[in-house]
Amino acid sequence: MLNEAITAKEVRLIGPAGETLGIMSSQKALETAYDRGMDLVMMAAQATPPVCKIMDYGKFCFDRDKREKEARRKQQTVELKEIQLSCRIDTHDFETKARHAVRFLTEGNKVRVVMKFKGREMSHQQIGQEVLENFKNACAEVGTVEKKPVLDGRFLSMVISPVKK
Repeated sequence: MLNEAITAKEVRLIGPAGETLGIMSSQKALETAYDRGMDLVMMAAQATPPVCKIMDYGKFCFDRDKREKEARRKQQTVELKEIQLSCRIDTHDFETKARHAVRFLTEGNKVRVVMKFKGREMSHQQIGQEVLENFKNACAEVGTVEKKPVLDGRFLSMVISPVKK
């Protein structure tokens, strides 16, 4: 609450530098704030008496928004990239996809590796397990397996996350 919106009879007043000015009526606190050319802002409404502070509310909001914007800018978003393999993948194609996965992991993204089984390939799931194991070994320096290979319908998938620095 701000200025005239404060309805408490008595408030504990804190000055702009953080010093305690004592307990006084809200009207007198409001006059004190106006005399200094600032606003009266309620900081703790549940306290008895409520705690109010004299401050420049516009500057306070500006600084708060600036801090929040800086925090949002600093946080890192992690994307989930997907790489699809098949049982009959050739060595060069495998190496190319492994290089892509290593690049994704070094950028800080997670990688979901999906092995698709078509037709009669479902009866040879151990080949898919071996290919995923080789893929895991190819990415071992920059990533660790977060989710072990799981069969979901005709897809065998695992998730690799980047190694913490």
